[in-house]
Amino acid sequence: MTIAPPLNVGWGYGIVLGLGAVFALGMILVTWILKRYNHELQTSEMFSTAGRTVKSGLVASAVVSSWTWAATLLQSSGVAYKYGVSGPFWYASGATVQILLFATIAIELKRRAPNAHTFLEVIRARYGTPAHVVFIVFGLMTNILVTAMLLAGGSAVVTSLTGMPTVAAIFLLPLGVVLYTMFGGIKATFLTDWVHTFILLIIILIFAFSAYATNQDLGSPKAVFDLLVKAAADHPVSGNSGGSYLTMRSKEGAIFFVINIVGNFGTVFLDNGYYNKAIAASPVHALPGYIMGGISWFAIPWLCATTMGLAALALEGHPSFPTYPNRMDAADVSAGLVLPYAAVALLGGGGAVATLLIVFMAVTSASSAELIAVSSIFTYDIYQTYFKPEASGKRLIYMSHAMVIGFGLFMAAFSVGLFYAGISMGYLYLMMGVIISSAVIPATLTLMWAGQNKWTATLTPPLGLCCSLIAWLVTAKKTCGSLDVTCTGSNNPMLAGNVVALLSPLIFVPVLTLAFGMDHYDWKSMAMIRRADDTDMADAAHIDLELVPGEHRESAAEAQSEARKLLRASKIAKTMTVVLTLALLVLWPMPMYGSGYIFSEKFFTGWVVVGILWLFGSLFCVGLFPLWEGRTAMAQTIKSIWLDVTGKQHPSKYHNSEATFVDAAETDEGRTGSGSDTSPVEGKGTVVKEKAGDM
Repeated sequence: MTIAPPLNVGWGYGIVLGLGAVFALGMILVTWILKRYNHELQTSEMFSTAGRTVKSGLVASAVVSSWTWAATLLQSSGVAYKYGVSGPFWYASGATVQILLFATIAIELKRRAPNAHTFLEVIRARYGTPAHVVFIVFGLMTNILVTAMLLAGGSAVVTSLTGMPTVAAIFLLPLGVVLYTMFGGIKATFLTDWVHTFILLIIILIFAFSAYATNQDLGSPKAVFDLLVKAAADHPVSGNSGGSYLTMRSKEGAIFFVINIVGNFGTVFLDNGYYNKAIAASPVHALPGYIMGGISWFAIPWLCATTMGLAALALEGHPSFPTYPNRMDAADVSAGLVLPYAAVALLGGGGAVATLLIVFMAVTSASSAELIAVSSIFTYDIYQTYFKPEASGKRLIYMSHAMVIGFGLFMAAFSVGLFYAGISMGYLYLMMGVIISSAVIPATLTLMWAGQNKWTATLTPPLGLCCSLIAWLVTAKKTCGSLDVTCTGSNNPMLAGNVVALLSPLIFVPVLTLAFGMDHYDWKSMAMIRRADDTDMADAAHIDLELVPGEHRESAAEAQSEARKLLRASKIAKTMTVVLTLALLVLWPMPMYGSGYIFSEKFFTGWVVVGILWLFGSLFCVGLFPLWEGRTAMAQTIKSIWLDVTGKQHPSKYHNSEATFVDAAETDEGRTGSGSDTSPVEGKGTVVKEKAGDM
């Protein structure tokens, strides 16, 4: 059934191109400000690691933003529409534990390989070239699948809401992201991630308050509850306790949960973007950043889908719903259109605009992380490793820029091909684990177990991939007799493929370890990974490289102190991840699943209230806390800008160490500030004055 879009095509182009341009220009401006006032030179190290100085608040917001894909909002709402209240919880818990568990990997990475740029460098340092090549392939497959899913989901929503041609949306959505990522590197992605996350959380709260407090057709948890009871009576859910949408006992929901948790292990543990963020984090901020990010992210799909997926069920019998008087087609649900349809029914044109905004935020912020991930793989793991080991910093950053553009163009073209092949976001989401999850356990053991030998690490991922593809396709052929998109995308074939992909290494790793012998790795070669040499760029800019954030070379005493902090963080991470994983996967949901409890009105109201309160907590952790954490640096930068524009202190363009002290009588002002991120020199009778010619 063809549905007229609620907005005209100008809205589509306006948001995709207009907002993309705003973010691109904004990040170019911020990059210039940081260079002018905070010593930040865009070296190859700064581009890919942000100087390894990012604090926990920004790390948390970046984790939330990178993990908030289009699917986080769209797919979760789709499973809520299909399975009821269990769908949002299974989506959230099945994708949160990976972030919590990854906190341990992040700490171990910083302990074992403090100078690494990618996790693939660690693979090569330990196992050599064959394993390195295998994991490059699996890492790039992960980035390609994730980016394709982002563009497929985002373009489908833009088209459904505005009528903008899908192909145009696919090519234009990454445009602004490519620009600001190329100019600002990973630091730009951290800053835009914070903006995107803040706006996203506010819009989800607007949706929640509309559905559960202010909407004239819903307006309270009781009204939603009553309509869900009616929906279950009209079309009960097969496999749900009592056919109800208000129970955690859902057979198909549980199958989705297993697929979800397996697939998302691959997209976290094999996505270089998450390792990039761990590497960019200051050592003492990596653990709290990932823990805060994981816990904060949980509320986003849980509340968003509990609101929008259930609102779609409640309102689809109302004239305001776009498909009225019919229910949604299965193809539209798979394409991710539950949320936009519910938003239009709740808020009309305003809901359509809000949906466009949050989908744009989700697609672009996650895409920027993928661009950085792929550019760093090509720059450090392919170009520098196999083509030009002595590449200068200038050459490395040139390659990084080229790969950001190249990957953006490639993914747009690839996603258009998927669109014409009829491959939707939902299909890609379910298929990811089949393709990549066989490399999860070998990758994890690389940092966690000294006994894994190089042939185990090299052979396990491709052997596991062969097994998972066989399990997936054979199950599809046996269950529905064909290998078309509909059959291979159904739950049972995807379940078989995903489970075999993740668990087959439990057989291959011990067998290959026995066959080739246990390794006794001493971790030393990882510590020998070196940073890029950006001396040429610093010399060209007449900057002392030691002044650039993250370029300071640690003394032995500083390194020992950092190692002690990381060891302590490692112990805390392991404890917290075990406790939180058990809570989210076992202690909370399993009693409700086992009992087959069907929510009462009061319980459902409490369920919704907890979700709203949790999202407010997320808003504090990843929206407000980063501002508080960076208040000193922001105040100093604002002060430096003010002194600059008023002519009281023009900062040195290069921030070199050649400033001289002069008597205050030589200036009109007796006191002034420096143009750096350090405290101004405000001694009695003296100020800092830059040498002539430094401007």
